[in-house]
Amino acid sequence: MVQKSLTNLNLPQYAVPNENLIPANDYPSHMQKIPPSRMFTIKLALNKYRQKAGQDAAVYDASQGDGGASLPGVPRAILERALELQIEHGTGYDKPYGTDLFREVTAEQYWQFDSNTDFDAENIIFTQGGRDGLLKAFQAMIALGYQRKGDLLMVSRVPWISYSWGPYSVGLNVLRAPGQPEESWRYTPEGIKASVDFARRDGRNIAGMVITSPDNPTGRTVPLEEQIELAKVALSAGISYVLFDWIYHYINDTGTPSDINAVLNAFTPAERERLMFLDGLTKSLGASNVRSAHLVAGKEVITFINSQASHGVIPSFFAQAVAIAAYEKGFAEAAQSIIEPTAASRKILRTALEAEDNPFIMGDGYYAFVDMTQYIEAGGYKDSAELGTYLAEEYGIAVVPGVYFSDAGANWIRFSYALPPERTQAAVAQLFKGAKSLL
Repeated sequence: MVQKSLTNLNLPQYAVPNENLIPANDYPSHMQKIPPSRMFTIKLALNKYRQKAGQDAAVYDASQGDGGASLPGVPRAILERALELQIEHGTGYDKPYGTDLFREVTAEQYWQFDSNTDFDAENIIFTQGGRDGLLKAFQAMIALGYQRKGDLLMVSRVPWISYSWGPYSVGLNVLRAPGQPEESWRYTPEGIKASVDFARRDGRNIAGMVITSPDNPTGRTVPLEEQIELAKVALSAGISYVLFDWIYHYINDTGTPSDINAVLNAFTPAERERLMFLDGLTKSLGASNVRSAHLVAGKEVITFINSQASHGVIPSFFAQAVAIAAYEKGFAEAAQSIIEPTAASRKILRTALEAEDNPFIMGDGYYAFVDMTQYIEAGGYKDSAELGTYLAEEYGIAVVPGVYFSDAGANWIRFSYALPPERTQAAVAQLFKGAKSLL
C-alpha cells in the first residue's frame, strides 16, 4: 500500500519544525562591509618601481608568507608519494572528516597522543586549509558554547588580518585584548579577565579565544607553559573555547615543535573538551595551494563539525595524501626545505635589526615586526601604509604595513624572512636604504 503524505502537498512546508526555525534577524544589514585582504595586492606597488627603474630591476618581496612561492616548498618526493596514494585511493568521495588513514597517521605518527589524554584519531578532522578549519572552529564555538551569534572572539591586540574578518563573517564580533608593544602585545591574565568583564558589561560573552605561537604578524613566540596558563585563566573566566593556532610551530630555532600532550595533560578531561588546535602544511611545508590542515578538538566539537561538513566542504584526498606522506617520512625531516633556509634568514635579519636604532619583535615562524616610527615621522606620513607605498614604489621593497592588522600597529611593519638567506640580506638592506632616505 502506498504511504500517503502526512502534510498538505499544496502548501509550502518548512524543512524543520517551527520551534527549530532560525529567528528572523536583520543583523547582516548592520554589519560593516568586509574588505578583501590586501595581502594579495601589496606587491602590485612594485610594478610602479619597475616602471621607473626598468622591468629587469631587482625587487624584494618581504611581504608574503608563502614558503611555497619564496622557498622550495613541498619536496618532490613527498608530492610523488602523495600521487601514489591518490592513485591507490581512487577519486570517490571521502568522509566529511577526511579519511581514516589520515586520522590514524596524524594521531599516531605526527602528534603521538599520550594515552593519558584520551585523545585519539577520532579527535582529528581534516580541513581544506587553515581558513576552512578556522571558520568551522568558529561555528562550533557559537553552536556549542553560549549558543548566540553576536558574542565575541578574543584575539591579540595586533592580530592576523583574517582573525578580524573570518569570525565576523560567521556571526562573532572580534574583541582585541589589552596589550603593550613593549611586551609584544602578548596576552596577560589581567588582560583576559578585563576583556571578559568588558564583554559582560556590554551584554556579551566570549565564545572563544585564539592563542597563536609563533605569531602572525608579530613573530612573537609564547612559551608552552605561558600558553597553558593563559588558557586556564580563559576557561576559568568563562570563555567557552581556547583555540591554539600552531600553524607555524615547526619553524623555530629549537628544533622542537609544540607538545600537544603537555598541553592536554595540564587540563582536566572536561577542560580538554574546550580546547582546539589548528595545524597544517601551509607554512611548515610551504604547501599553500595544497590546502591541507586539520583541527584537533574534543569529540563533541569534532562530531559537530563533521555533521556540518557533510552538507558543505568534502575534503580533497590529495591534500590529505601530502600530509600522510610527510608524516610517514617524519615531519621534521620532510620540512627541512622550509625550516633550514628560514632559520638562516632569521639569524641574518636579527643581526641587521639589532644594528638599527628602532625596536622590533622577533621570535620564531616567518616574521619580524619592526617599529618604523622615526621614519614615518621624518617622511610626514600618517602611518605605515603610506610608508609602505613609498618603499615599494621608490625602492622596490614590499612589506606589510602594521596598520593593516590594527591601529595599534600603525607605526610598525611586518617583514617576512621566508626567503633564501641571500634574499633576506638584500631585502633588509634595501628596507633601511629606503627608510633612511627620509631622515
